[in-house]
Amino acid sequence: MNSDGQDEQRVVWAVVGTDIGPLLLAATPDGLVNVVFHATDAVRDKALERLAARLGTQPVEAPGSPLLAESIRQVTAYFAGERRDFELPLDWSLISGFNRQVLRELAAGVPYGGVVGYGDLARRVGQPGAAQAVGVAMGSNPLPVVVPCHRVVESDGGIGGFGGGLETKRKLLALEGVLPEPLF
Repeated sequence: MNSDGQDEQRVVWAVVGTDIGPLLLAATPDGLVNVVFHATDAVRDKALERLAARLGTQPVEAPGSPLLAESIRQVTAYFAGERRDFELPLDWSLISGFNRQVLRELAAGVPYGGVVGYGDLARRVGQPGAAQAVGVAMGSNPLPVVVPCHRVVESDGGIGGFGGGLETKRKLLALEGVLPEPLF
């Protein structure tokens, strides 16, 4: 926190290079609030506009902020194969209701190297038959990678959809040993 207390009132962000491309990480004093895939300039700018509108404050680039330091360290270690679990405070303010319930169950109940079907995840939150709604929850995940929506797959063995693109999902599953390393 700055000596004038400014970190308490703001959203800070940084872009981290990874094996799946640049990720934008944004944090509030409550924790990591957003992870955005493919954070090129255009994607980053659009994501920051959405964050400003949703959180009511303009995000500030601050890669050295204490609010981001641990998130950057853990994400970097994950992609280096040195970390399997994220132990970060998460700010869930960008998601609510059923979607939040599903994502919290996913974060707590599907470990590194594991996968779960959409229908099974729906059953875990007491909503059997809500597999499509689970898919919607995965698509609205504001914290991909850290809240591992890449671990949710189709019951027939297909990998399902993914907001970061199927190539990204395959790479994440390969990193965790679920799939063979992608050829591309």
